[in-house]
Amino acid sequence: MTQTVQRTLRDSAAARWTVLMIVAFTMMTGYLVAKEMSPLQFLLETPVGQGGMGWSSSEFGLFAGARGFFNVFLLMLFVGGIILDKTGVRFAGVLSCVLMLLGSGAIYYAIAFTSPEPTMNVLHVGMVKRQVVLAALGFAFFGIGYELCGITVSKVIVKWFTGKEMALAMGIQVALARLGTALALAGSPAITQRTSLPMPILLGVLSVGIGLIAYLFYCQMDRRIEREGIADEAGGDDEQFHLRDLKATLGNGGFWLITLLCMLYYSALYPFLDFATKLMIEKYGVSPELAGTIPAILPFTSIVLTPLFGGMYDRMGRGATIMIAGTVMLTVVLMVFALPLHSSALAVAMMFVLGIAFSLLPSVLWPAVPKIVPTSQLGTAYSVIYYIQNIGLMVVPVLIGTILDRNTHDGHIDYSPAMWVFTVIGIAAIIISVMLLGYDRRHHIGLEQSNLQHNEERPEIG
Repeated sequence: MTQTVQRTLRDSAAARWTVLMIVAFTMMTGYLVAKEMSPLQFLLETPVGQGGMGWSSSEFGLFAGARGFFNVFLLMLFVGGIILDKTGVRFAGVLSCVLMLLGSGAIYYAIAFTSPEPTMNVLHVGMVKRQVVLAALGFAFFGIGYELCGITVSKVIVKWFTGKEMALAMGIQVALARLGTALALAGSPAITQRTSLPMPILLGVLSVGIGLIAYLFYCQMDRRIEREGIADEAGGDDEQFHLRDLKATLGNGGFWLITLLCMLYYSALYPFLDFATKLMIEKYGVSPELAGTIPAILPFTSIVLTPLFGGMYDRMGRGATIMIAGTVMLTVVLMVFALPLHSSALAVAMMFVLGIAFSLLPSVLWPAVPKIVPTSQLGTAYSVIYYIQNIGLMVVPVLIGTILDRNTHDGHIDYSPAMWVFTVIGIAAIIISVMLLGYDRRHHIGLEQSNLQHNEERPEIG
């Protein structure tokens, strides 16, 4: 009788897709909060007397990079993985939502109720507004929950979709996450224009709260299948984080090429998105109300193209070649933005090209990891990749903000030096992707083979 109930629940399409929608929605709220401040940079840097907060570009860069502070310096990515493996998806998922809720709430408090005037000394940055420091600390706490939520949601999907529509489920989850990013980029300026600067941040807090409530509903479903005898294994012991595997993973040359490519690619792309809205306003003359919709082209494009390119990789292979193509497209676009060209139509066209790059590389990068790293070391591998990636996501925004401040004269910002920095990062990504193709040809790890040929189907993580 128990086995019949098990088959009815877990093998029920309605139950599986309900679970997916719940956890994907929870993750989407995290993506929304992660980018809700990016299109508000122009308003945050507007003088206090004109309705803004008077932030500098360096202060905005400090805030944007703060999401990875605790994950990098306190090794919270590793701690989060261990917590997940030791306590299961219910505790880890609720913990991640609570951390995201507290962190986003702290950001809202800093913006809505803290004066932007007092300053304090921050090491290596100088005198920074106390409001910025409080908001950055909130974003850092949010970042712990955000990363833990991503890992947990992946494990939930594995738990419910193993042997079933795994790839489709992962693709839908990624698409909804991109939707959260797009809504943040396009919606925050419009909401602010009609209400006030703190309002989109408050809506982000409320959305994360709703995501927590939704996840609590999922926990009830999880308890039911546990009572039916389905353990919280998420793929078994091979998927867990093992410290003993760290040495073997770190000695894998292909793993380091993938890790460096991931760091360089996302360090060029995501920090660029943080500053892109103000770039559209300052350099291309787009109105503040519409400026956020142009960077939103990237996630909206990827919602459609990422599953499409992933399916092409499944059938046709050429993963390393696709990585080269993606990094070349990324670099060319960044280089165009560095040139003294001021056409808004060109900026929109480049965003569409960048949207293709935003879809190409992730669709093959994450599925390539299991071809390089043995199954028993995947938990360790993904933890290290996320850790290195967070270093780039923390350092680059601070660097770009400092460069923009140093190239601001009479209220006008020269974006070219900052965009050339992004371009150099892109060139480095091209070099690493070419090296990865060479590594594949020497060691025959199967990056150029289709996933069906390789017979190593694994879920996308991240």
